[in-house]
Amino acid sequence: MQTGNRIWRLVSVAAEGSSTRAVLTALAANLGIAVSKGVAALITGSSSMLAEAVHSLADTTNQALLLVGGRRAKKAANEQHPFGYARERYIYAFIVSIVLFTLGGLFALYEGYHKITEPKALTSPLVAVIILVIAIGLEGYALITAAKSANETRGNRTWWQFIRHAKAPELPTILLEDAGAVTGLVVALLGVGLTVITGNAVFDGIGTFVIGALLVAIAVILAMETKSLLIGEAASKANIARIREALLTEPLFDRIVHLRTMHLGPDELLVAVKVTVAPGTVAEEISNATNSAEARIRAAVPIATLIFVEPDIYQPQPQPDAVAEPGAA
Repeated sequence: MQTGNRIWRLVSVAAEGSSTRAVLTALAANLGIAVSKGVAALITGSSSMLAEAVHSLADTTNQALLLVGGRRAKKAANEQHPFGYARERYIYAFIVSIVLFTLGGLFALYEGYHKITEPKALTSPLVAVIILVIAIGLEGYALITAAKSANETRGNRTWWQFIRHAKAPELPTILLEDAGAVTGLVVALLGVGLTVITGNAVFDGIGTFVIGALLVAIAVILAMETKSLLIGEAASKANIARIREALLTEPLFDRIVHLRTMHLGPDELLVAVKVTVAPGTVAEEISNATNSAEARIRAAVPIATLIFVEPDIYQPQPQPDAVAEPGAA
């Protein structure tokens, strides 16, 4: 059991390191990109470039928030918060979705609408094109880094399944943000390119509007998934099966009345279970069986940090008399 826990701690540290590495890579990339996009927006007057600058600024803020949430989640439990602070990671991830929705999405929608209704010609569009191409390369690198980090824990799940069911919010958030950034940059490049080719600045505004809609969609997905984590998600089916097996291995337990699990954080699981024992079982035997079952649960599912086992007396329900079928002799 000690070996299993040591291995799990090593895996958790590695996974946390991967998340942090992906966040730091995205933060550094977005900070530099935000500055370059902002300068290009001032030079060219492109609303697509301005929307992308605000997008990168929002992403930079979001990555900083994820780092703060990860750091605060490590605080030890105390009398006021006996279950610890692991959910800080979920709270900050939810704030990320709000920032992305308001600062990124709504601003781009407004700017796109303004540019479509009052189009203005671009100046020095080549500057915008160069910055966008460079930004696509940098954001693509950040996306590849995030994807490699996610692959360390994704297993055989699809990318959508990983985003939907991951208990750690950092990597899914970075993946969605980086994928949205690359897509938004391509859209901005198309908007600027079509504006240059046709001489019609409305295309720049349309590109900006599409970027805004994309950011709003990503923000809504992040908010919905993080809300589910904040409410409290159960353990995976595989871990629940392991917990059941660990409990039913105990000879003293007749059956499981109910089993409840909830993630307090990505690597902290609360387990509450009610089991039955035979009438007349002495307290010492129940205590030993409970301790033994808890040890097996922790060996099978190392993230089960809090386990509460409630014993009860098994009382078989009397079976109703068989009802004779109509026409039976």
